[in-house]
Amino acid sequence: MSQPMIRLSRVTKTFPGQTVPAVGDLSFDIQEGEIVVLVGPSGCGKTTTLKMINRLVEATGGTIEVAGTNITSVEAPILRQGIGYVIQRIGLFPHRTIGENIGTVPGLLGWDKDRIQDRVTELIDLVGLEQEMKDRYPAELSGGHQQRVGVARALAADPPVLLMDEPFGAVDPIVRSRLQDELLDLQQRVRKTIVFVTHDIDEAIQLGDRVAILNVGGVLEQYAAPAEILSNPANAFVEEFLGEDRSLKRLSLTPISSIELTSGPIVDPGATRADVEAAMAGHGVDWVGIGSRDSLLGWVWG
Repeated sequence: MSQPMIRLSRVTKTFPGQTVPAVGDLSFDIQEGEIVVLVGPSGCGKTTTLKMINRLVEATGGTIEVAGTNITSVEAPILRQGIGYVIQRIGLFPHRTIGENIGTVPGLLGWDKDRIQDRVTELIDLVGLEQEMKDRYPAELSGGHQQRVGVARALAADPPVLLMDEPFGAVDPIVRSRLQDELLDLQQRVRKTIVFVTHDIDEAIQLGDRVAILNVGGVLEQYAAPAEILSNPANAFVEEFLGEDRSLKRLSLTPISSIELTSGPIVDPGATRADVEAAMAGHGVDWVGIGSRDSLLGWVWG
């Protein structure tokens, strides 16, 4: 396997005045182009872990590498210019237009005005907004539209890594579901390495190529693909966190094409009662289909 895009090696964080670490001895790799979701209960250190990747929070110990480079070898402002960041409350500048918000990082990087405008136009289309919105201000947009602007701003300088801290938590469930689908569609086109924080296990399962389930204190309980976690929880904590309906969650990830289907009893429309009863008994059911293997006319109950 190639070198990971992000590597955390025995990372710890203890905040001043605290004796118990918020994150303790955390290690895992994230491959290029993956969506990795950090999920767990309050106090598990998922947001702290995310912020350590772009040095909004400095790690107490261990190492974090992005594209093979130790992040402490890069000045924090320079590091952040190469990592997109999306937060729950979006964080748009209220006094700047949508176009100006999206162009913030390219402007800091010294791009010329024409290049910035071209990039803003491209991103507005990419995230599904109308071009006329670029001259509006954030307060004039809905929460869902503002969140799309936040994603566009994070992508503006085409960073290889995108950090998302509960980005859809402040919108209603219908908009949230739509934004989740749009993120997956967007990822198919831009193929960024995304680290996504959520408290919602259903969101983690839907979005993640891999999911890191954290316990209080930043303890990594399991790190695997959603299907693996649902079928083989690592321990009782993971099993309880997944909930009693984990079988239904697992079913939602299973493509119909992978399920082996078996045919039930089918009899000809001219079949006798004895034929019907024999067919039901042979399959251990109390119903029978009427028709042929290629054409089902209906069914009756015994």
